[in-house]
Order: sequence, then structure tokens, then C-alpha cells
Amino acid sequence: MEHRRGRYRLRRKERRHVPLLTNDRSLTPVQVLQAHKGQPTIEKRFEQVKTMHEIAPVFLKNEGRIEALFTLYFLARLVQALIERELRLAMKRNQIEELPLYPEQRLCKNPTTEQILRLFSVAEWHTLLSEGRTIQVFHTDLTDLQRHVLCLLGVSPQAFRSKN
Repeated sequence: MEHRRGRYRLRRKERRHVPLLTNDRSLTPVQVLQAHKGQPTIEKRFEQVKTMHEIAPVFLKNEGRIEALFTLYFLARLVQALIERELRLAMKRNQIEELPLYPEQRLCKNPTTEQILRLFSVAEWHTLLSEGRTIQVFHTDLTDLQRHVLCLLGVSPQAFRSKN
């Protein structure tokens, strides 16, 4: 590098190099590069916090409440990441390349939590009550795809049944 008038100027052959900075002095240059390459994944998660969860400027004045709110959002993102990871690992173990999770049963290689939850958004039951007592519970049957995804996630289909 050359220094001119307070600015750095790279020689022509050095222009392709991008300096990476870190405050963790225990990392080797290769580890810093690997961490940098993982940045788009981290940034994607933060982008989802702003878009999917619609976190915007928070109008809370109490620091404790602000911390509590962001802790809840962090935990929600953690659960979502774990659901995605569990399903993707199960797909890999079972040699499943794609699942028909997109609308119109289009195939999906990397299922997101949003797609998984959309799949189960139609799973429901109705309870017939008389004077506060349950008379009968009507369950909708799970589709084959819903059962398959539950099996991959290690969740029993009974989780969608009423306890009554």
C-alpha cells in the first residue's frame, strides 16, 4: 500500500484484496475469512427480523422492557433456526433432496420455518360445547405431506389432537 494525502491507494495488482478486520486476536487469518463468509447467513437472519417479524423502531422507554422484547425475538429466531436445521438434517439423513412446500406443491430444497408453518396453518379442530362441557371434538385429518414433515421433525401427529 501507498499512503497519499490521508488516503490509502492500492497498487493495481492489490485492488482485488479486501482487508478484513476483527477485534478477536485469537483468530487466524483463515478463521477471519471463514467468519466473514458466514456473514450473509447472519445478515439474512437480521433481515428476517426486520421484514418477517416487522421489528421497527420500538417506542418503549424502559430499558428492561426493550431488552425483554428483543430477548423474545431472539428466542423466536432461535426456535425458527432450530426447526429449519432439524428438518434439513432429517432430509439429508433420509436422502430427500426436496419437499413440495411451496404453493402449488412446488419443490423446495431448503425449507424455511415460514413454509413449514404455512403447511400446518390449515391443521385445526373444532370443539362442540354444551354448558361449558365438551360434547365432541372434530379433527381435520393431516395430509400425507404434513405427516411426513412431522415424522422428519420427530413430532408425533398426536401433538395436533385435542387433549379432551
